[in-house]
Amino acid sequence: MMYPFMTLNDNTEITHSEMYPDGTVKVYIETPTDDGMFKSAECWLPMFRWENNGYSYLEMLFLRQLVMRNEALFVEFSKDGGIFGADDSLGR
Repeated sequence: MMYPFMTLNDNTEITHSEMYPDGTVKVYIETPTDDGMFKSAECWLPMFRWENNGYSYLEMLFLRQLVMRNEALFVEFSKDGGIFGADDSLGR
């Protein structure tokens, strides 16, 4: 199952998986392109193993920083059923 995490102003969607039994979490990133296609990347946490399908070097630098800075949230939310599940666990 993939859970929504964030949408950037260029319509880039960032989602993450539930935590797998081995403790890994998949972060999936997808951006629509001008030709009606998509570019995408995925990162496996906690190893930070990346697969890039179409992003430039500079775009990947940005995405790597974004994922690194939010690693703890991805891991926490992956245990709680996504960001909305985490809200329930906080008593909201």
